[in-house]
Formats: sequence, structure tokens, C-alpha cells
Amino acid sequence: MNNPAYLRWALKLAKSGALIIADNVVRNGEVTNENSEDERVRGVQEFIDLVKANPRIEATAIQTVGVKGYDGFVLAVVN
Repeated sequence: MNNPAYLRWALKLAKSGALIIADNVVRNGEVTNENSEDERVRGVQEFIDLVKANPRIEATAIQTVGVKGYDGFVLAVVN
């Protein structure tokens, strides 16, 4: 559940134009499960909510597929 804390610190340090990258944000699709009790999933959900609510950030999530299954990362630009 470190993603929300990571974002808060990154925003404190970031200047306009900075990139923020967060990995492991899809979690085999579990991130869409609103009833998940997995702390890692809940942390990603909170992270996504923080990104969405912050007017300084423009972001996209990119899904990846590999030997570990479905996952992905967020690429965010700080305005």
C-alpha cells in the first residue's frame, strides 16, 4: 500500500514537466474489484483515486502481459 505515499512524496518534489511512473497497477485485473480486501489492490485503488483528483496530473495506465500475468503501470505528467 505504498503507492499513495509514493505519489504524495513525488508531488512534493516534482516540478512542472516531471514524470511519475508507478508499476504494478493492474494486478491481474483485481484493481477493478471494489470489494477486494488485498492491501496491495486497495493501495493501487487509492493511488488511482489520488491521481484522478489531482489537477496537477495528467496520466494514463498501460496494461502489460507477460510471464507474471496481467499487470501494468501508470505514466503521469505533472503540470
